[in-house]
Amino acid sequence: MSRPAPTRDVAEPDPAAVVGALNGASVLVVGDVMLDRYVYGGVDRISPEAPIPVLRIERESAMLGGAGNVVRNLVALGARACFVSVVGRDDAGIQVTGLVGEEAGVEPHLIVEAGRTTTVKMRYVAGAQQILRADRETVAPVEPASEGKIGALAAEAMADVRVLVLSDYGKGVLTPVVIAGLVSAAKQRGLTVVCDPKGRDYARYRGIDVLTPNRRELAEAVGRPVSGDDAVVAAARELIARHALGAVLVTRSEEGMSLIRTESVLHLPAKAREVFDVSGAGDTVIATLSAAIAGGLALDDAAALANLAGGIVVGKVGTAVVHPEDLLDVMHDTGDPGQAKIATRAAAVDRIARWRRGGQRIGFTNGCFDLIHPGHVSLLGQARSACDRLVVGLNTDASVKRLKGPTRPLLDEKSRATVLAAFESVDLVVTFDEDTPLELIQALRPDVLVKGADYTIDKVVGADLVQSYGGKVVLAEIAAGHSTTGIVQRIAR
Repeated sequence: MSRPAPTRDVAEPDPAAVVGALNGASVLVVGDVMLDRYVYGGVDRISPEAPIPVLRIERESAMLGGAGNVVRNLVALGARACFVSVVGRDDAGIQVTGLVGEEAGVEPHLIVEAGRTTTVKMRYVAGAQQILRADRETVAPVEPASEGKIGALAAEAMADVRVLVLSDYGKGVLTPVVIAGLVSAAKQRGLTVVCDPKGRDYARYRGIDVLTPNRRELAEAVGRPVSGDDAVVAAARELIARHALGAVLVTRSEEGMSLIRTESVLHLPAKAREVFDVSGAGDTVIATLSAAIAGGLALDDAAALANLAGGIVVGKVGTAVVHPEDLLDVMHDTGDPGQAKIATRAAAVDRIARWRRGGQRIGFTNGCFDLIHPGHVSLLGQARSACDRLVVGLNTDASVKRLKGPTRPLLDEKSRATVLAAFESVDLVVTFDEDTPLELIQALRPDVLVKGADYTIDKVVGADLVQSYGGKVVLAEIAAGHSTTGIVQRIAR
């Protein structure tokens, strides 16, 4: 009788190894691209025409979905992506092409089919609640000519990547012919093939190195309910044996993930602190897993990292992405909530977008904040009272030296950021290295810009920009008799 395969835990990857692995890793993504459109507004009445809510539209946004969201996540993690997909000759296809072109680090190859409808998912959101989704799409295999183009473009791109991702949303790009050709070509070149599957027939995924179904998809593939560790392992091993797979990484929602191979099992507990939205979580998982493998991490470590990323992204609203800084925050988490408030510019943009989806007004103020004094406390309190979320732009050490002289700052930027993050009135701290916060303001686009009343509005950096899109500039009252320079002079005397 054969012995059961071992079940073991794995340590979380070393933070330095994570950054090194993700940065510049090269991945080829082939799959179904979509356009995710969001319409945001408020509901304060029911329609007299039917018992349905009336959405008062306030703003709209669009982003890449499906395989495009895998690409977005790869770019956010610092990886480079070559992207092969098919769009229709329609307005949505044009918009998808434009959005792909805007992503830095992406080499796009979008094939246009005249008779095809580009998949669009339109979501209507009231506050933080999605009230309706409307889809427009073609669900049919791509034309034989497109199959040939996909194979040719992907084969050419394989020379420059280490991992091939097949992002299958069942819309028709990844036909059995396309999958078989891509897997064969990847094997010849020694690439790792990772696939997010769709449907019940897994025969077309034969020979793939890592398959990433969720628990429901796993149950559909084996034709029976899957509940508990033993059932998950048995179902995954059945697929491995039946379709010559290398491994199956099962995403199990609140139970975490399980990486199952013929000879080993790795159960990874869930890392999510709070679940807001599971949209696109599978895209984040496969992107992180693939980038880590492409960067040289072992499969166990790559799966552990993907598990962390999945736990982060479900705490965001909408088809969000994960940045390396998000992963480092979790791995360096000491239990101090203040540290979670300190973010890079890219991570701040992402977090602010989430707050805005919840209908919150974003405020911004900035300064050196070298030796916090009552004047600073007053400014921060007034700024917070003018908005729902307050972001503080903090000059880096180099910036302070240029502005204040070689003897400043007295405290380094990490210390100053930590002190600011401890304030209840502060929701986010972002450093900037420029002499003025203009570039940071352009990136964050706050609704309210706050500065001390020792300025006039025409002298406040970024005031004209904020006012140009309907934002507000607030001049806070100055608490007299307090300044860091004055404190330093008194100490010197």
